[in-house]
Amino acid sequence: MKKNKISKNWIRNQKKDIFVRQSKVEGYRSRAVYKLIEIDKKFNILKNGISIVDLGSAPGSWSQYISKNFKNIKLVSIDLKEMDEIDNTYQIMGDFNNSEYQKKIKDYFKSKVDVVLSDMAENTTGNKNVDVISTSELCKEALIFSKDILKENGSFVCKIFMGSTFDEIMKESKEIFKQIKVFKPSSSKKGSKESFIICKFLR
Repeated sequence: MKKNKISKNWIRNQKKDIFVRQSKVEGYRSRAVYKLIEIDKKFNILKNGISIVDLGSAPGSWSQYISKNFKNIKLVSIDLKEMDEIDNTYQIMGDFNNSEYQKKIKDYFKSKVDVVLSDMAENTTGNKNVDVISTSELCKEALIFSKDILKENGSFVCKIFMGSTFDEIMKESKEIFKQIKVFKPSSSKKGSKESFIICKFLR
């Protein structure tokens, strides 16, 4: 009974969510696309002719947006889950933190890239502290990967959860990048602890 009640509440909330409705009208795979749109408008991350890695890309709304709105890009989308095809993308199913898949990404670009994006989060457990720590570990791994693959003037955008590990993430970010901002899009769900760090210019 409890599971059914939670499912019904989730469905009800989805129907009320303006960003869910808008994503369906505009043909995007999830409401998460509007987070990227807000981030890009504020921080000018994306442009024509750049190379981009979309980490944890499934179901693919960020890659969809980039593919639809920017020309002459090189885009790699990688996730543990299989995704439906998206035009102008090279899709990899695998763990970006595995050296085999990192090599695939590097071989595709054959040079450093302009932007690394990450909307990754571990599956929630119901324990907020555990969820914060798990997602922070993903963020740290993405930071290390970005340091290795980004151009000197490159940009890194990554989801973080505000909590016990926030200061640690900020410290590590400042050791790698010269410019760091924290931003919570208005399209993030109410009550969510998520924010994004926007990092530019490698040290």
